[in-house]
Amino acid sequence: MIEAAQNVIDDAIRRRVCPAATAEVGTSAGPTWSCAAGALTFDPEAVRADISTPFDLASLTKVIATTTLVMDLLAARRLCLDELVADGFDGWRGRERASVTVRDLLEHAAGLPARLDGETPEGREAFERAICATRLEYAPRTRSTYSDLGFILLGFLVADRGGASLAEQFDAMTARIFGAAPPAADLDGAAASAPRDLAFALSAEARRRAAPTQPLGDDARCGRALSGEVHDSYAAALGGAAGHAGLFGTAPSVGAFGRAVLRAARGDRSGGFSPDLVTAFLRKSAVPGSSRAMGWDTMLPTSSCGARMSTSAFGHTGFTGTSLWIDPERDRYFVLLTNRACGGGTLDDMRAVRRAFHDALGVR
Repeated sequence: MIEAAQNVIDDAIRRRVCPAATAEVGTSAGPTWSCAAGALTFDPEAVRADISTPFDLASLTKVIATTTLVMDLLAARRLCLDELVADGFDGWRGRERASVTVRDLLEHAAGLPARLDGETPEGREAFERAICATRLEYAPRTRSTYSDLGFILLGFLVADRGGASLAEQFDAMTARIFGAAPPAADLDGAAASAPRDLAFALSAEARRRAAPTQPLGDDARCGRALSGEVHDSYAAALGGAAGHAGLFGTAPSVGAFGRAVLRAARGDRSGGFSPDLVTAFLRKSAVPGSSRAMGWDTMLPTSSCGARMSTSAFGHTGFTGTSLWIDPERDRYFVLLTNRACGGGTLDDMRAVRRAFHDALGVR
């Protein structure tokens, strides 16, 4: 299995789907395998990737940061899933959006489109005004459309209700989780550094080591590499930390987070997360045709998790080429980090790599 998974990664680099990749696989007891392959760019002289290379996690931010911070606020009774979005944002007005709740935002069922039309706003006030004025694409809860906009609003709400910035609350949360979690079996010394390697803002030294990305054509930063600087233009316009994107991490740091969630999903109360809350958030949405839970996506044989995970599996992906999948029934987590968004392959190319990677590690 391990050799097959390594071959998938090596082949993806050979076919220029991505220049660099790292991976970690493990159980609730700890990591069982990790690897690093490729170089930070396609330049023949580029520095080789290693297991401590930070990657732009892109939309993994939605589950690792925003969703878990919402759980924290629920536990502290500072937020309610059925609370109306209109109660948190003065500009969220109109009959068609009056019934939209925090739960709807988490399940991508609020009616919002994926992104805004037109130029990128600058700063929170402009984003909030633009999102609240955006015409809904469908009646809330009639279907589910993946939306960065909904999670940007959730990030604002987390900051308001938590009384501190998204980044500050995330740092406090990870300190609590990693401090509470039982020690994991070390794998090449990587586990010990995990907490400090998962953050919205990298140190100057970590920025130099980060896997770079290239801005999209409509990004004002187009023409220069982004090393340790968030790829998503909306997150950049919000200072680098947003509810939908902005987080950086290494494979061991994402693995440590995944392990803590895996333990909770299996009923373990010693890992920093409440099993009851995690179970509630993993319940599949009742929205017609949706595979979403709250924040997380759930297992479909046609999705990026491949066809060999159990029906209890859940996970998420990121535009830059990252993914985290967790299978509580089989006691496994799977981290794959790449910088596809550095002149690499298409989203479909990356989807095929993810499927092949997870199927190679299948535990049927």
